[in-house]
Amino acid sequence: MARAAEVAARFEELYGYAPDGVWSAPGRVNLIGEYTDFNEGFVLPLALPHTAVAAVARRTDGVLRLHSADLDAPLAEVRVDELTPLSDGGWAAYPAGVVWALREAGHPVTGADLHLSSTVPTGAGLSSSAALEVVTALALDELFGLGLTRPELAVLAQRAENAFVGVPCGVMDQTASACCTDGHALHLDCRDLSLRHVPFDLAAQGLRLLVVDTRVKHALGDGAYAERRAGCEAGARALGVSHLRDIAYEELPAALADLTSDKVRRYVRHVVSDNHRVAQVIGLLDAGDVRAIGPVLTDGHASLRDDLRISCPELDLVVSTANAAGALGARMTGGGFGGSAIVLVESGASDAVAKSVLDAFAAAGFAAPRVFPAVASAGARREA
Repeated sequence: MARAAEVAARFEELYGYAPDGVWSAPGRVNLIGEYTDFNEGFVLPLALPHTAVAAVARRTDGVLRLHSADLDAPLAEVRVDELTPLSDGGWAAYPAGVVWALREAGHPVTGADLHLSSTVPTGAGLSSSAALEVVTALALDELFGLGLTRPELAVLAQRAENAFVGVPCGVMDQTASACCTDGHALHLDCRDLSLRHVPFDLAAQGLRLLVVDTRVKHALGDGAYAERRAGCEAGARALGVSHLRDIAYEELPAALADLTSDKVRRYVRHVVSDNHRVAQVIGLLDAGDVRAIGPVLTDGHASLRDDLRISCPELDLVVSTANAAGALGARMTGGGFGGSAIVLVESGASDAVAKSVLDAFAAAGFAAPRVFPAVASAGARREA
């Protein structure tokens, strides 16, 4: 892999010796199931070909050194026993948080040198942070002989983002990055972390899934995500369940009638209905009726826009324009407030739909979005 060799060579320039190995972990796009993971519900992500690549070497002196090829920032250095949660360490907080989480869990990580390079777009809702966390966790697991499973690595990476960085995300992003396989979507139960690899070879069906990065940057640490999580938790308490996952879709009308807050009612309606949409999509994929998932995606966008209220004009424009131009379905994906949308199209219509979206953005005076195909790719792995 050319990128692995390049990252390893830069590591040697920085640190004066060769790394112990090179690892990669992908970003992800979520097909359906949004804001359901922290409600112990269901999600259906797939890994992207875009990856964070890390050249890493083990240290035994308690020193952690971190460098990014993607930022004009100096090498960061800290002692592992001085890592402090919520200390606003910028990009370095993500790999440093993994070291902290591993040590907090009792694993003997005694330091490391890391050099990272990522092609996962930042701020696009494609889990660039999870890719950094998972590639770090995978490398350290191997270098220190920790023997952790992929789901265990994902949970530790999630803890790094929750407790060290301060973003209250669920476990979907890290699990997708750690566990996805080539040519498959990942059906994940976020309660027990059981997973199933669902065949998702769109090319064989004459289909394509486009990602439209609106270039509207989103930041999950700004409080809006946390507010919605708190609202979901309030709904679960009001309904007498541990998590909204425990409300069956058939029970939703009665549950909504029991809630007094309109805001909480909207959040509950979205989560319960999106869990149902995951089940719908799985059923259609299992039946080989891939085209029929399009309207389910569009329904999911309406729920995110109207009930969760996390869309924005650019995301809404992608969905309405793509569908009007002949797409089978579309929706925003990820945490919202910007970021990306996905569009399911016939392969032959892909260019025309993409051009319609680009033209609509230009007409609206928006910055040109970035459009690229999402191909279900492999999860985290050693490269060299």
